[in-house]
Amino acid sequence: MAQNLYGPGVRMGNWNEDIYLEEELMKDFLEKRGKGQLLIQRNRRLKENLLRPMQLSVSEDGYVHCGDKVMLVNPAHAEVGAHLFLGGDLSLCATPDEIKAHLSDELEVPCGLSAAQTRIPVGRNTFTILRADGNATGQVLRYGQDFCLATTGGFEDKMLYLSSDHRTLQKSSKRSLLQEAYLTDEVSYLSCWQATFLDPQLRLEYEGAPVPANAKILIYHCRTNRGLAVHRHLFLSTYFGKEAEVAVHTHLDSHRVEKPSNHWMLVTGNPRKDSSTMLDLPKPLAEAPPALEQATDPGAQ
Repeated sequence: MAQNLYGPGVRMGNWNEDIYLEEELMKDFLEKRGKGQLLIQRNRRLKENLLRPMQLSVSEDGYVHCGDKVMLVNPAHAEVGAHLFLGGDLSLCATPDEIKAHLSDELEVPCGLSAAQTRIPVGRNTFTILRADGNATGQVLRYGQDFCLATTGGFEDKMLYLSSDHRTLQKSSKRSLLQEAYLTDEVSYLSCWQATFLDPQLRLEYEGAPVPANAKILIYHCRTNRGLAVHRHLFLSTYFGKEAEVAVHTHLDSHRVEKPSNHWMLVTGNPRKDSSTMLDLPKPLAEAPPALEQATDPGAQ
């Protein structure tokens, strides 16, 4: 089959039209590049904002306060068949749709969520604790108190709120098809949460007590009364790689106690080092084993 091997340079056919078309395409390309509207430029700005290093708030009294910047971390725990699970500490992250992320330099709403294996505070996993009424910044957060969790995603003029609503046929989590957790720019009762004490037998006694920082708690959605959860066995292929699904569902064991997938820590900053968290502090030395204690005790003969 014959092919057209001629180009505009041989001056045959519509060569003049082809030259003008190439000049218009180049002019359009240079104009978009000058304004920063190329897809690769917009994509790079979005990624830079989401991965921008952030500074967490430092807790001086050991408690969490309204207005503090924290990371929501699901602590590592042992799982049966660990090779099928995403291990380690997982932090709650803003996760834009992969297609939308290539077409825009801003976070589109509603924005998805996931849990990633990162312990470094960046734009996508740093959240600000806000009171539901938006006032009293600096007050201690207490068990049973309504509050909001908001993130800027690394942007300066954008605030997205962690929200959820009842599951429907059109709206549910991607893998488990349970109640969905997402980020939106509207503040409503759908974005209200409560911190709950971990031990159900002491839950009533701790109602109204201050919420400690860097300790395991439960985070319940006010409207649906379901807990924020991480599904380590359900993977999502995100813009940043393989991450775990986040949903709003209370997982109970045979004793009606919440499973580790519902456990969260409000992680604060490390006062000893910038851009670090309390998770980076060395753990205290374990107690000496009984055999070593007997060997070092002169009276144990």
